[in-house]
Amino acid sequence: AFQENEIKLLAAEIEHLKNFGCLGVSLSLEGLRDENAKLKYRLNFLQRSLREERSKMAKSMININSCLQDIFGAAIRAAYPDLENPPLVVMPSQQPKFGDYQCNSAMGITQLLLKTKEQKVSPREIAEKITKNIPANECIQKVEIAGPGFINVHLRKDFVSKQLSSLLMNGVQPPAVGKRKKVVVDFSSPNIAKEMHVGHLRSTIIGESMCRLFEFAGHDVLRLNHLGDWGTQFGMLIAHLQDKFPDYLSVSPPIGDLQAFYKESKRRFDTEEEFKKRAYQCVVLLQSKNPDFIKAWELICDVSRKEFQKIYNCLDITIVERGESFYHEMMKDIVKEFEDKGFVQVDDGRKIVFVPGFPVPLTIMKSDGGYTYDTSDLAALKHRLCEEKADTLIYVVDSGQSVHLQTVFAAGQMIGWYDPKVTRVAHAAFGVVLGEDKKKFKTRSGDTVRLIDLLEEGLKRAMDKLRDKERDKVLTAEELKAAQTSVAFGCIKYADLSHNRLNDYVFSFDKMLDDRGNTAAYLLYAFTRIRAIARLASINEQMLQKAAREEVLILDHEKEWKLGKCILRFPEILQKILEDLLLHTLCDYLYELATTFTEFYDNCYCIEKDRQTGQIIKVNMWRLLLCEATATVMAKGFDILGIKPVQRM
Repeated sequence: AFQENEIKLLAAEIEHLKNFGCLGVSLSLEGLRDENAKLKYRLNFLQRSLREERSKMAKSMININSCLQDIFGAAIRAAYPDLENPPLVVMPSQQPKFGDYQCNSAMGITQLLLKTKEQKVSPREIAEKITKNIPANECIQKVEIAGPGFINVHLRKDFVSKQLSSLLMNGVQPPAVGKRKKVVVDFSSPNIAKEMHVGHLRSTIIGESMCRLFEFAGHDVLRLNHLGDWGTQFGMLIAHLQDKFPDYLSVSPPIGDLQAFYKESKRRFDTEEEFKKRAYQCVVLLQSKNPDFIKAWELICDVSRKEFQKIYNCLDITIVERGESFYHEMMKDIVKEFEDKGFVQVDDGRKIVFVPGFPVPLTIMKSDGGYTYDTSDLAALKHRLCEEKADTLIYVVDSGQSVHLQTVFAAGQMIGWYDPKVTRVAHAAFGVVLGEDKKKFKTRSGDTVRLIDLLEEGLKRAMDKLRDKERDKVLTAEELKAAQTSVAFGCIKYADLSHNRLNDYVFSFDKMLDDRGNTAAYLLYAFTRIRAIARLASINEQMLQKAAREEVLILDHEKEWKLGKCILRFPEILQKILEDLLLHTLCDYLYELATTFTEFYDNCYCIEKDRQTGQIIKVNMWRLLLCEATATVMAKGFDILGIKPVQRM
């Protein structure tokens, strides 16, 4: 509406300039043309962007739940115009006999009328008043009032059919989510000189999936890897590097096992007093930017980066490195800013900041003048808010850091870096990975499980499973390899993402590779079966596209109707996750979609064959289109979860 109004104003301004020219006002012809050209350019730009916006809106998948909320919201306002913030509750019906959706607002309005206006009105009477005020719309066939005041909503079949056709012609488009936002996601964040272990698995997988979701919704996403690449531990690492590889400045040191290198330097730091003193000197020289020590630091960081990248390549992770060292120069300004605003107290030489509502203060400078994790986290928060201009900032960090992060966020709010009503700063916390003994996941010797070992074990077990199923006899070597990586990494990701991230979860290869139940193995297999249906009937993509434009999707069978509605719930599922950041909802939906498809396929013939000859005698194209719509939505769901399906398994 704003753009349309501005276009009208600009068009009028151009006419106005023309009149100026005719009236002989003192504006040079060149100036007039220049001004006119600028306005016309602006007008064309706005018209083009408006067309693009309309085209995008036309292609966006409609969130049926949101549409119904708009309809019932309008009905409630019309029925009760004096009621402030009346409850609006719309949800899919759990049973077909209660319609397709339900509006359950009447009970809440009863309570509100009694509380605010001292009026005693039955929920059923309220439900009747709401239904009488439902505005004209294209999606509701009929409504019924059930029980004490539930409003059962039946959707129009032609509306659902039209939305499915739009999906088939335009592909899976994101729901309309309003203004494009800058979203910064902090995830993975391993420490330099330490190997990635199973504890990094959840942050890496959950963070990547969140980024994919926000990108699909049309937002500008910055994926940040807040590496632990600065601090006192580098003193002992550099001192050990100097002893073990004295010519490191001219010859690249062959550090093969960085974990062992770290353990050696830590042992020396704990047992050798002279080494410990030298390690502290190395820290001072590193922080003063001595070139030789910066070179040593970079060498150690590079060895770690290469190891991290192997894991990121396996899991198909895209991330921008921005470790603690990036914020080092900003830390003195952070301390000064808190001092200038009177928030700093001195405690035994330390500079601390108390944040209202949090008992433990932030230490922003140690007594020796060094900075802490609190300082670097505050510097990172400010940079992301004030320099990156983030509208949404998400930290995918384990639940153990919850109090620390909430204190940092509250400090940022206290000093005025952001307003939570305008900018969303969220901690997407997650629980720990447990072994099958329900204890923290460890190796038999009690060590933390290395992530690279876990991924290699996943590949081995996936191949064993495929061979057990004799897939190696029907797939080419290339197809078998693709199926192996798809199953191995898909199952590891899905096992994590299908659990509520707030809870701990038990890591079990046997469960995640099971092709029954809510697992990636089951869903990947279901997907390849769906994709094979059209292929076996010799129906190619062009034929399906032509049918999508010309065929009306008939939804007369109850299983066709159930599947069609399930497919169209995809946008409302995504909208919910954008709000609560709980990705297991998408996994639950994909499993529901796959099982709903199985019901449909078992009851509705897509392809009819002669029982004697096996020849195809009839292709029910509208049902093949339902297969295609199911597979298209599943493929996008897999993409958001970071899972790569294969055509043959």
